[in-house]
Amino acid sequence: MRRRRRGSEQIEMHDSNERWLVSYADFITLLFAFFVVMYAISSVNESKYSVLSDSLVNAFKSKPTQTLLVAEKNLSSAIIELPVKSKATTANPSSVKKLNRQKNMKRMAKDIMQALESLVQDGQVRVTQSVHGITVEINASVLFLPAQARLAESSRETLRAVAEVVKGHEHEMHVEGHTDNLPISTYQYPSNWELSTARASSVIRLFINNGVDARRLTAIGYGENRPVALNNTSDDRARNRRVTIMIMSLEPEQITELPIEEKLE
Repeated sequence: MRRRRRGSEQIEMHDSNERWLVSYADFITLLFAFFVVMYAISSVNESKYSVLSDSLVNAFKSKPTQTLLVAEKNLSSAIIELPVKSKATTANPSSVKKLNRQKNMKRMAKDIMQALESLVQDGQVRVTQSVHGITVEINASVLFLPAQARLAESSRETLRAVAEVVKGHEHEMHVEGHTDNLPISTYQYPSNWELSTARASSVIRLFINNGVDARRLTAIGYGENRPVALNNTSDDRARNRRVTIMIMSLEPEQITELPIEEKLE
């Protein structure tokens, strides 16, 4: 009986001492497989990657692909095509809309500058663009006789060129009249308020007659209250006598709701 026990104990001890060989063999096998894969990658050629690329594309139902460049040291590069989501489907619709509006505004500003190119070069017209829209500033001497609000015949062609550009759009437009600080007191225009408003209205009437929707137009008269120069010289006063056409952006305003206290103190 004692001998049998000793024999079984020896067998168990022998088994426990050799169990590490199983884990070691598994590790060697995995390590060998790893080096085989590394060797296969290092010796890859274009035809192999072409087959792999086609297989991946077919597996993902030939969706749009993105190029992945795989480069190994001292070896030629290979290209794998991986499927990616289309930008058109993942883009935010509101962002696309906003981008299209911005492009349209830039195109409109460029068209206006081209239509008024000669006046822009002479410094009689300034065209600027901001987040609020496009501003076309026209010197009053181009449009009106002194102390008058009736458009000069030579100026009508200038305004028709602007109307031709904007009439196909749906942007709201503000036409602002501005004067210098020299007072005026006539039966028709008792002050610069009336003169500036009448000049803005004259421009609007021409726009309407040339196809611009009247619902988009607003006439505003500021008189001498918004100068762009100091009014100290004749040149400054000439600069302040102007008509500004504001083509408003279609970007929605960000409205912030302010909290209202329930009880007023």
